[in-house]
Amino acid sequence: MKFTYTNLDELPLTLTATEAAAVLRISRSKVYELTHTASFPAIRIGNRVVIPRDKLIEWMNAQAEGCE
Repeated sequence: MKFTYTNLDELPLTLTATEAAAVLRISRSKVYELTHTASFPAIRIGNRVVIPRDKLIEWMNAQAEGCE
């Protein structure tokens, strides 16, 4: 599945694991692995996992702070 978002503002309010994987350019299984960590912003709705766009952006920024 190919997603054609040109910037972060075009992302939906919540992302699936597949969409988050495309944004982060990692595998879907790695996203599911991250959802089991306390710092990664994932919401469980039954068996489904969704990632809020704004929280994902905050999480990415926090991860990048150590790179400066």
